[in-house]
Amino acid sequence: MAAPEKVAFLGLGIMGRPQAANVRRAGFDLTVWNRTRERAESFAEEHRGVEVADSPADAARGADVVITMVPDTHEVEKVVFAAVDGMGAGALAIDMSTIAPTASRSIAERLRERGIGFLDAPVTGSRPKAEDGTLTIMVGGEAADFERARPVLESMGQLVLHVGPSGHGEMIKLINNTLAAVNAAALAEQLLLAQGANLDVGKLRQVVGAGSGASTMLALKADPMLEREFKPLFKLEHMLKDVRHCIREADALGIDLPVAKLVESLFSQAAESGLGDRDFAAVIEVSGGTYP
Repeated sequence: MAAPEKVAFLGLGIMGRPQAANVRRAGFDLTVWNRTRERAESFAEEHRGVEVADSPADAARGADVVITMVPDTHEVEKVVFAAVDGMGAGALAIDMSTIAPTASRSIAERLRERGIGFLDAPVTGSRPKAEDGTLTIMVGGEAADFERARPVLESMGQLVLHVGPSGHGEMIKLINNTLAAVNAAALAEQLLLAQGANLDVGKLRQVVGAGSGASTMLALKADPMLEREFKPLFKLEHMLKDVRHCIREADALGIDLPVAKLVESLFSQAAESGLGDRDFAAVIEVSGGTYP
C-alpha cells in the first residue's frame, strides 16, 4: 500500500501540538482539529498550509492517516468514532494517547469491521522530546499497518518500535509510566530526607548520579522538586491516570502491584490537594513539603 501523504491530527494539547508540528515539517499534508477551535486556528497560523477542520469527521475526510492525541479512553472513543464518518475503507487510525489496553483492542476490532486499520502508539519523552521529534513510540497492531505508518511516526519519534499486537503498545506505556511514577515518588522522599538532615543536596546528587541510585527522574525532576517549580511538562493527573490503568490491567490478570498501589495513593493525595494540573514532580508536596 502507498505511503501516507495526507494526515489528520486530532488533539493539540501539551504533546499533540508539537507532534503535529513535526508531522507538518516532515512534509505531510495536514488537517487539524481541536475541541477548542482557537488552538487549532493559532496552530494553523504558525504552520503554513495547515487546514483547520470543524469536526473530527471533516478532518478525517480524505486522510490516509488519522491521529488522535487526547486525554483518556472516553475522549479517544468519542473522537475516533466521530472521525469514522469521514474515513474511507483502507484508512488508518493511530491513537497516540495513553488509554486502557483493553479499550485499544476493542477500538481496533470495531474499526476492523469497517475496513479501517488501527494502531495504539503511545509515546514517552514528555514535551521537550515532542518538540524536537525525539519521542519514543511503542506501537501495537498489525505489522503491515505499522510499516505503512512508519514514515509519519518517524517524523515524531527517534525510537519507533512495533512491540506486538493491539494493546501491547499501551501496556508497555503503562508499565513504563508506573515505573516513572514510582521513581519520582522515591526521589521526592529522599530529597526531603536530605534537606531535613541539612545535607549538601548538590553533593548528594553527584554521588547518587554516579551510583546505582541514578535515574532519569534524578536528572529531570530533582531541580523542579527542590525549587518547587511545577510548570507542567507532564501533568500529575495524567500520571495518576496511567498508574490507575496499570493497576486495573494487573488486577484483571490476577497480579498484585503493592508498590504501584502505594504510589497511586500518593499521587491521588496530590491531585486531591489541587496539584493535578501541575507537573508530576509536585508529588513531593505530599511527601512532607509545603505547597505555597
